[in-house]
Amino acid sequence: MFEILSELSRWAIPAILLVVPLIAVLRGVKVYETFVDGAEAGFATAVKTIPYLVAMLVAISVFRASGAMEVLVEVLSPALNAVGLPAEVLPHAIMRPLSGGAALGIASDIIKTYGPDSFLGRLVSTMQGSCDTTFYVLTLYFGSVGVKKYRYSVISGLVADLTTLAASVFIVQKVFGAGG
Repeated sequence: MFEILSELSRWAIPAILLVVPLIAVLRGVKVYETFVDGAEAGFATAVKTIPYLVAMLVAISVFRASGAMEVLVEVLSPALNAVGLPAEVLPHAIMRPLSGGAALGIASDIIKTYGPDSFLGRLVSTMQGSCDTTFYVLTLYFGSVGVKKYRYSVISGLVADLTTLAASVFIVQKVFGAGG
C-alpha cells in the first residue's frame, strides 16, 4: 500500500500538469496565451507588493536592531514562564506574526542550540508550523490590493496567533512532557 501511495504521489503533479492543459485544449482554450496573460497579471501584482514588502522588512529590522525585541522579551518573560512558555522561545513567538523568515531564523538558532528533539526544539517547531505571519499578510497582501480598512483583521489574526501559541505549548507538553 505504501509503495502504491508513494508512486501516486510521485506522479500526481506531472499528471496534473498534463491533464489540465489537455482539458483546456479540448475545450478550445488558448493555453499558451492564457498562461502568458496570467503570468503578466502575476508579475504586475508582484511589482505592486514590493513597496509593502520593503516597508515591512525595514520595520522588522528596526524592531530587532533597536533592542525593542529584547526589552519586550524581558518584560513578558516572568508572566509567560508561569504558564509554561520558556523565555528562550519568546523571540520566536514575538517575531512569528511579523516575519516568517525572521521567525524561521530564530527557530533554526533554537534548534541548533538545544537540538531538534529537545523540548525547546519541538516547541519552536510546532509554533513555526502552526501560526501565520499576521502583520506580514496584512501589510503585503491587503496593501497590494488596496484594502484600507482592516476592521477586525489585526485583532482576529493576533488572537489566532495567541491561540496557536497556547495550543503549541499545551500539545508539546502533553505529547513530549514538560521538560523534554
